[in-house]
Amino acid sequence: MNKISKMSAIVIASGLILAGCGNNGAEEQKDKNQLTYTTVKDIGDMNPHVYGGSMSAESMIYEPLVKNTKDGIKPLLAKKWDISNDGKTYTFHLRDDVKFHDGTPFDADAVKQNIDAVQQNKDLHSWLKISTLIDNVKVKDKHTVEINLTEAYQPALAELAMPRLYVFVSPKDFKNNTTKDGVKGFDGTGPFKSGEHKKDESAEFVKNDKYWGEKAKLNKVVAKVMPAGETSFLAMKKGEANFAFTDDRGTDSLDKDALKQLTESGDYRAMRSQAMNTKMIVANSGKKDSAVSDKSVRQAIGHMVDRDKIAKDILDNQEKPATQLFSKNVTDIDFNLPSRQFDTKKAATLLDQAGWKMSDKAGVRQKDGKDLKLAMYYDKASASQKEQAEFLQEAFKKIGVTLNINGETSEKVAERRSSGDYDLMFNQTWGLLYDPQSTMAAFKSKNGYASATSGIENKKVLYNNIDEAFKMQDQQQRSNAYKGILKELDDESIFIPISHGRMTVVAPKDLKGLSFTQSQYELPFNEMQYK
Repeated sequence: MNKISKMSAIVIASGLILAGCGNNGAEEQKDKNQLTYTTVKDIGDMNPHVYGGSMSAESMIYEPLVKNTKDGIKPLLAKKWDISNDGKTYTFHLRDDVKFHDGTPFDADAVKQNIDAVQQNKDLHSWLKISTLIDNVKVKDKHTVEINLTEAYQPALAELAMPRLYVFVSPKDFKNNTTKDGVKGFDGTGPFKSGEHKKDESAEFVKNDKYWGEKAKLNKVVAKVMPAGETSFLAMKKGEANFAFTDDRGTDSLDKDALKQLTESGDYRAMRSQAMNTKMIVANSGKKDSAVSDKSVRQAIGHMVDRDKIAKDILDNQEKPATQLFSKNVTDIDFNLPSRQFDTKKAATLLDQAGWKMSDKAGVRQKDGKDLKLAMYYDKASASQKEQAEFLQEAFKKIGVTLNINGETSEKVAERRSSGDYDLMFNQTWGLLYDPQSTMAAFKSKNGYASATSGIENKKVLYNNIDEAFKMQDQQQRSNAYKGILKELDDESIFIPISHGRMTVVAPKDLKGLSFTQSQYELPFNEMQYK
């Protein structure tokens, strides 16, 4: 069992999804036309206007106005839309055949109530640029709604297409005419409805027989809470569960050894997505009492990360080494902008020039009698991050840098990201559905990476360039602007890319309809069915 625990690093690193079960269990599941997936954590608070719930679960229940596909923005709850010449007004023409799960009609009033409710809590959502730009929402008629922005924002549709926040809850579920203080129920417009929920045990999602679109093929999807590792693996072998995946919280139920046993049985097939995000190390230029406030030190760190070795030895080649912050399949990032390559000699030279000289004190670099020590934080739920941190700790030591590594909850790491209480931390870009605009907006957001970028000498110019890029309607002009922003950040060595994360699916051969969306946070359960 030690081997199974150790190999869990691979699954977390790759965003791995597994599906499988024993033969008897598979037959039982098929008879019920049901999928049961294992999850390490409870689905949580399913209010999609805050952040307490599982996004993969919420996406079964709630829907946005439009959807983001590999072919661009497509209609969903809105049949079509118009954009004013100045880029500030978006008029959406809604479907007239949609109802919430509780029977309440979906209309322009419901859209306004939901967006207004989100905006009442907009300080919490500042990482999402559009939340800072919505001026007002106007009902034009029963099925026409107008969203007015304070300034033009080209990625507006992409951000309205996300699985959270601008999705719709029945107004009857509101508390005191808002959702910021919670909701009374979880009634959306999606292909599944919220069913029985036993906290920290299980949650059911049942087919919405009155769904306005193509109805789900499965009658029920069940989330079953159980410990990761052997427990989840045995549950799948026994047929107590027949689907498992690394969820949006970065936790997973199964590891590489379990994957190998399932796929080698011949009963399963594997699928792998395109690059979904970029794993990275964030260097906090704004921490004035730290060596990372020195640009040369950050540049040296950029040369100290052997991403090729990490991809091969830790990630088992499940993720490709990242040579730039965003992969080229991200919208408007169809260019090459190589980051610093692994080169310990260059790293040593940069540290020497910065005044951090090797001392006789056990090979530790010093400056003004102070040792070169850095604190790195990682998500303790991620065995992959832990292993990478330990690898870097040894690698840095060889160059005379003491790296103190600290595993904390993902929530605590996020708090540090906002407060700036860190030297280095593991993190990742927001993801394919959100990028580049959301991660770029986070470069200057308090809830994002404002601390990390605050030490840049020309930060005001950088922040202004980001805002101006978002207004550009011409794609090539916008792409060129993004390239300039990323080039400056790479020179500052704030974000050090490690690998491009992908999602892998291994499913029973008789389960069809498996596919990937533009998001690593959701799966189209409504399209899945047994042959």
